[in-house]
Amino acid sequence: MIFEQALRRELSMTTGAVFLVLVTIMITTLVIRILGFAANGVVNPEDALVLIALATLGYFAILLTVSLFIAVLIVLVRWYKDSEMIVWFTSGLSITNLIGPILRFAIPLIIIIAILAAVVWPWANRESSIISQRFQQRDDVSMVTAGQFKESAKAERIFFIESLDVDKGEVKNIFVADTRNQKLSVAVAATGFIENAPNGDKSIVLLKGRRYEGQPTQANFRILEFEEYETKIRGKEVAAPPPRDREKNILELINEVDPNIKRANLGELLWRIGLPFMALGLVLIAIPLAYVNPRLGNYTAMFYAVLVYLIYSNLLNLTQNYVSQGRLEFFVGLWPIHLIAFLLAYVLIRNRVNPSLKWWQRQLPWIFQSK
Repeated sequence: MIFEQALRRELSMTTGAVFLVLVTIMITTLVIRILGFAANGVVNPEDALVLIALATLGYFAILLTVSLFIAVLIVLVRWYKDSEMIVWFTSGLSITNLIGPILRFAIPLIIIIAILAAVVWPWANRESSIISQRFQQRDDVSMVTAGQFKESAKAERIFFIESLDVDKGEVKNIFVADTRNQKLSVAVAATGFIENAPNGDKSIVLLKGRRYEGQPTQANFRILEFEEYETKIRGKEVAAPPPRDREKNILELINEVDPNIKRANLGELLWRIGLPFMALGLVLIAIPLAYVNPRLGNYTAMFYAVLVYLIYSNLLNLTQNYVSQGRLEFFVGLWPIHLIAFLLAYVLIRNRVNPSLKWWQRQLPWIFQSK
């Protein structure tokens, strides 16, 4: 059918264009955010591109939901604005004839949204968390590079080693500046070696050097000479913290036995299930919401669309928080928001079917059509 082909073609092009724009905006925002984290030492600058890519993949489900909603609005608003919708209506079609083609276009994308929310979202969050934790829990010896000043993981010490023999564990011309306990201590030595303890600790032992404590202009400034000075550069391996709810797959969310953790898991599960339903509800609402009077040519529909999306998404997040806090049961919070959205879509569609009737008569067509 020409009508459905034209609608599908424009929806495909518009959805793709809107999605690319949103992805570009998202990447720009993430670049600023993650580079700021890298500058503050929260993440490794070398991992910045990977973290940006993972974060973008994680938000694909939300971006695709918004793209689908905006695309339906843009296409139908333009059809109303250019009087194309009038041509279709005069050929015997009505607003209800839009529902089938739009749903046939949207349902595959909604299935993709469900897969992204269920699989890609937790995977991307988990990978980002692993990369960040690996950098935060890195040992200081990994930061020691011959000929370069390197800062420790907690920014408490700065190392400089002129040369390093990894095979023999020997180091030469060592400089260690320590600022722990708000007290500056600088140790220098011409030689030293790396020592491995049985419990997994790793240290650098400086031989026959000097240690400077305090500020040179203060009375408590001291210069000490030592035969050996040991500074730890790695403790025992720190176990990675358990995954957060947003990093767990569906089975991990369901199979949790701890009641406190299970509440947060159910809140996350409610959000993942609700996202594809929200996409479906927004698509249905967009069909009647896109109506524009060709004579006026205004775009108030876009204002209402933004308002509808903000209310819908915030209600979904609010319900998630209530379930996570145990203030609302999972099955109680799962359906009311989406049911309201579908009822709203039904009322708005009936409102556009026969504008000549009063609004309450449009909602009960079977009664007034029988008279």
